[in-house]
Amino acid sequence: MQQVMTEYFKHDTAIIDEGAQIGRGSKIWHWVHICSGAKIGNDCNLGQNVFVGNRVNLGNGVKVQNNVSIYDDVVLEDDVFCGPSCVFTNVYNPRSHIERKNEYRKTLVEKGATIGANATIICGNRVGRYSMIGAGAVVTKDVPAHALVVGVPAKQIGWVSHAGEILDDSLVCPREKRKYSVVGGMLQEVK
Repeated sequence: MQQVMTEYFKHDTAIIDEGAQIGRGSKIWHWVHICSGAKIGNDCNLGQNVFVGNRVNLGNGVKVQNNVSIYDDVVLEDDVFCGPSCVFTNVYNPRSHIERKNEYRKTLVEKGATIGANATIICGNRVGRYSMIGAGAVVTKDVPAHALVVGVPAKQIGWVSHAGEILDDSLVCPREKRKYSVVGGMLQEVK
């Protein structure tokens, strides 16, 4: 049986600790656990078996697919997509016998970025606006806005548009017809 809240939807199996902030229109599905300090924006969708730590901030329109753990000091800005089983870390050099909670490194995933299934984002890095992380990639350094990165470790192989379309040499989005140019090693829309 499912329970419907007035501001957001919560499945009966989900656990939302007292104090967590969840925005209007968000959907919290089966076996999700949201810790008390988490902040989740409007119209987010958290799939089955998602964990959200205390010091986590999700913007509006964030989609987190099944089996994703978002640990402390991870920020996902508006419209970020996290594919199934992608991984965020928060300690760079963990050891079970050494407590390193005071050494967490902040991870920022900027507006509109996509993280593919089973990709890993090593803590302390920034994933740029509208970038795309390929399935299974391991991000070990900052990713520029609109970059397409794949592999282990992740390397840039191209550019993607706001709509997530891979751009050819013309740098014109085949879906939206937006035009881009590369200036100083960064992709910019031509207005």
